[in-house]
Amino acid sequence: MRPFLARLAAPLTVLALAACQGPSKPAADKPVDKPATDKPATDKPATDKPAEAPADKPDPGVPLAGERHFKSLQQLTFGGENAEAYFSGDEKRLVFQSTRDGAGCDQIYTLDLAEKTAKKVSSGKGRTTCAYFLPGDQRILYASTHAAADDCLPNPDRSRGYVWKLYPEFDIYTAAADGSDIQPLVTGPGYDAEATVSPTGDAIVFTSTRDGDPELYKINVDGTGLVRLTNTRGYDGGAFFSPDGKRIVYRANHPEGEEELKAYDDIIKEHLVRPTRLEIFVMNADGSEQRQVTKNGKANFAPFFHPDGKRIIFSSNQGDPKGRNFDLYLIGDDGQNQEQVSFSDTFDGFPMFTRDGKHLVFASNRGAKSHGDTDVFLAEWVD
Repeated sequence: MRPFLARLAAPLTVLALAACQGPSKPAADKPVDKPATDKPATDKPATDKPAEAPADKPDPGVPLAGERHFKSLQQLTFGGENAEAYFSGDEKRLVFQSTRDGAGCDQIYTLDLAEKTAKKVSSGKGRTTCAYFLPGDQRILYASTHAAADDCLPNPDRSRGYVWKLYPEFDIYTAAADGSDIQPLVTGPGYDAEATVSPTGDAIVFTSTRDGDPELYKINVDGTGLVRLTNTRGYDGGAFFSPDGKRIVYRANHPEGEEELKAYDDIIKEHLVRPTRLEIFVMNADGSEQRQVTKNGKANFAPFFHPDGKRIIFSSNQGDPKGRNFDLYLIGDDGQNQEQVSFSDTFDGFPMFTRDGKHLVFASNRGAKSHGDTDVFLAEWVD
């Protein structure tokens, strides 16, 4: 998940959680083919069985014109809202969040890539978001509100416009990979979520409002050694480590000017943020040398390092004047040489590379059978 604030040339579309919950996706005033993690699930349960694509829609299993980086494309889920799928350390499984099976809000699932089978591993209580495998793949971590309530908790108050809620009831838990033995890892007042693990296996980065403002923090994998990494007023979140674990890429909205700062202060008190402008940033893993990568004033989110450590893939609505369509883009970590990667007329987001750079997993609305369906896709990548 992740959020932001600012002037917007056009409304955004609701996405599925960006490297985590409700805030992981920007949104729009009008319904469009984009995932929405904070809306009730459809009446019919999701299945992982393929169905024929409608005649008026392109085959979702075939790369579109312009998608030169996709040598092949494989759909892994079939119906419902499935997003934020991330590889296990051995890259044989994915952990993701979904509103399938009639759930009113996201629950956590794992998917075996060989067997193509999905299994729910969260308890079914509360909201959940932002799952990731811990080193060794024997345990996972994810954020949940189950300690506060068994239900999904109320959706954000949309009388305030399109906002994300950073539920202060979210804490971070670990569990065995089969969902058993749930143990608290990061708890306390304020929102704690959006956790990801360093490829080196020694650290976790996450977003928290424990000090009043949504900032990035780092801990050891056992939950010790808390360090605050960001200190700029505004939202910082959706962070991932570089392949060598020495840097972090993240999304941020830092209000500018008196008017924006006042608007931000007015809603952060209610644990709300507006995901209308987000930029991509990088920094060292200790929080030093923070630097802005994108500067387009649009909603850029879900950044992930290419295995070369020099490029970043991310989702953005920069190519749509109406701000409703999100595609994947690749950019140098210096902000140069940007290129568009995906060309769907719907939502593409939450990308993650395998360590060798030969495959990319991402979430997309392409080929959706029902309004709001978001599925997980695996692309064979070509540089």
